[in-house]
Amino acid sequence: MTTKPAQAKNQPFVTDIQELRKRARQHMEDGAVTSAYKADRETVIRILNEVLATEIVCVLRYKRHYYMASGIHAQAVAEEFLEHAKEEQSHADIAAERINQLGGEPNFNPEGLATRSHSQYVEGKNLLDMVREDLVAERIAVESYNEIIRYLGDDDPTTRIAMEQILSKEEEHADDMKKLLDTLSKDERFADAKA
Repeated sequence: MTTKPAQAKNQPFVTDIQELRKRARQHMEDGAVTSAYKADRETVIRILNEVLATEIVCVLRYKRHYYMASGIHAQAVAEEFLEHAKEEQSHADIAAERINQLGGEPNFNPEGLATRSHSQYVEGKNLLDMVREDLVAERIAVESYNEIIRYLGDDDPTTRIAMEQILSKEEEHADDMKKLLDTLSKDERFADAKA
């Protein structure tokens, strides 16, 4: 029983380097996608285009909130909106780049953007509403990106790792929005009690 693992450790990592070199020369038009890629490429491209749409919608919503923020806390909250918009744009860029690496075409067409996006574009009536809508959108992203990561598993580790990095930022954004919501809600309750 113990001899099998010991034998496996003693074997070289790549047993046939000539075969590996031969395979690398085949299908060069596929770029980074080799025979080791196990995921359904068309499905992954479709999913990444949904991620791209989600991130673009988030950029647009955060930018609107940045410009429309008003009230006593507007400046600090608006700065948070702007920071999140920039980070969401970087997530969109990551998705678009990966789509390209997989041989797909990033879908930046505004037509259908809202239907491809997992999150919604909700403007919000006031600062508190804006923060609530951003928190809802972040929670949607967290849940859907977790599902995407589970779907990818070991079949596409590069896309999975990229989605894990994006997910980490989305969780941070959700936490930021939750803290802002708590602060703004407390101030609103305090103002109502004084009135």
